Amino acid sequence: MKVSALVVDDEPVARAGLRNMLAAIDWITVVGEAASGPAAVESIDALHPEVVFLDIQLPGFLGTEVLSRMEHQPMVVFTTAYAEHAVTAFELGALDYLLKPFGPARLGAALERVRAALGEPASSHPPLGRLTEALAQGPMSRLFVRSGGALITVPVATVSWFEADGDYVVAHAGRTRHMLHVSLNRIEARLDPARFARIHRTHIVNLDHVKTFRRQGKGRLVAELADGTRIAVSRARATDLRALGR
Repeated sequence: MKVSALVVDDEPVARAGLRNMLAAIDWITVVGEAASGPAAVESIDALHPEVVFLDIQLPGFLGTEVLSRMEHQPMVVFTTAYAEHAVTAFELGALDYLLKPFGPARLGAALERVRAALGEPASSHPPLGRLTEALAQGPMSRLFVRSGGALITVPVATVSWFEADGDYVVAHAGRTRHMLHVSLNRIEARLDPARFARIHRTHIVNLDHVKTFRRQGKGRLVAELADGTRIAVSRARATDLRALGR
């Protein structure tokens, strides 16, 4: 039996392009389309597709809101032209994330994830349950970052420090720098406060990677990491660190 799919996108050209690519896959069949948030919820609950290719920027309400409003629980593959939505997509339990424009090869990789997930019970990881967990703002254990044309996972525990860089955040994990399309405030809200400390308006350090806090000059404090990196601590944050007992 073929796997049923729903295509949700407000752009007719995008919907047609995705349908054409899916038409070449012999084990999947497109059962419908939707061009807005409300129409997506209605179609999902009426057609019960097994997988939904869901755009994030939709009229009515966002694709991320569709997950909290639908009753049927399909597998979800988010599609969007905005890379900064990647973290949100995976926090909300998306099976994969397609950055527009994408071609048959990248779609094929997403479909392999769909096939791999088909053996799981539909209720084992419902999107609504994952949405509730995400909104609970619990500490995250991994990051999803772009590497070439793919998204890779980076354990949060391996990140020694986060650095604000304009509208982005750089996660330093060993000798590797990962650029995140998200604000430092949002990253801080999802980190374990017992392990990560905001030592400056532009820096968050992993306390497990801090070798020592040293005084430098008159009234200044510097965090020295295990790899030798030194990061200045603001006066206000120095007081907070003393409260942590580090």
